[in-house]
Amino acid sequence: MQKKKLTPYLLIAPYILHFAMFVAFPVVFSLVLVFHRWNIISPMEFVGLGNFYRLMGDTFFWQSVINTLYFIIIHVPLQLIIAISFALLLNQPLRMLGFFRAVYFLPVVVSGVVVTILWQQLFGFENGILNRLLTLISLPRVGWLTNPDMAMPSITIMATWKNVGLYVILFLTGLQTVPEQLYEAADLEGANAWQKFVHITLPMINPTIFMVLVLSTIGGFSLFIEPYVMTGGGPLNRTLSSVLYIYKQGFFFYHMGYAATMGVTLTGIILALVVLQKKYVERNT
Repeated sequence: MQKKKLTPYLLIAPYILHFAMFVAFPVVFSLVLVFHRWNIISPMEFVGLGNFYRLMGDTFFWQSVINTLYFIIIHVPLQLIIAISFALLLNQPLRMLGFFRAVYFLPVVVSGVVVTILWQQLFGFENGILNRLLTLISLPRVGWLTNPDMAMPSITIMATWKNVGLYVILFLTGLQTVPEQLYEAADLEGANAWQKFVHITLPMINPTIFMVLVLSTIGGFSLFIEPYVMTGGGPLNRTLSSVLYIYKQGFFFYHMGYAATMGVTLTGIILALVVLQKKYVERNT
């Protein structure tokens, strides 16, 4: 009898241990670091709210937040439009449907570093494929990653291509839950394809839209690999994302307490934005 009582706890023990080591402890330790100055080597020094005072005047951090928001403003709507369009296409009775679904999802499972390096070659100024095609039709080369005005949009296109497959699958799942009877009733009323999409499809997949909004927003704030590999945050810090700046402060300059403070602040910004999105989506449904 005693053994039966212990069995459930033994089964969940690995998860609890994993959660304690890799989730709970890092979170608590980060909150402790917020109020300390620490460079890994020297002992921690309590600074109170000193890290927050420093953050308020750090123009590079706020520039990184603006850069990240700029990325999200382009990335999220673009990803929603493309994902819904492909999901509608893949929801049709097409030949080799399973093959096409796998192809759209394939970039998601490929290493982010590999994808970034491939697109870096695509965007190259001298020998990049895109600029070679432009020169073939007598057009000037474009500084996809060297022009401050083009660098972030170029990264956005690459990130959208990399991640859109996941959201295509999510929207496809949402579309398959829409009752066919609603479309049949709309056909009897003489509704066209656009009216059915606006008045039936979009309201019915609203939970999926909200989930994709949240996931893509959080993913946008997590922008790191693309600028780290492709531009290093340049040119002129125009692709310096918030996570990349936190990484540099923590692992280049060993300002661990300050990096933790920026991480906590960024978490608050993400939470506030997600709450606003939730209120907006609920208000318009």
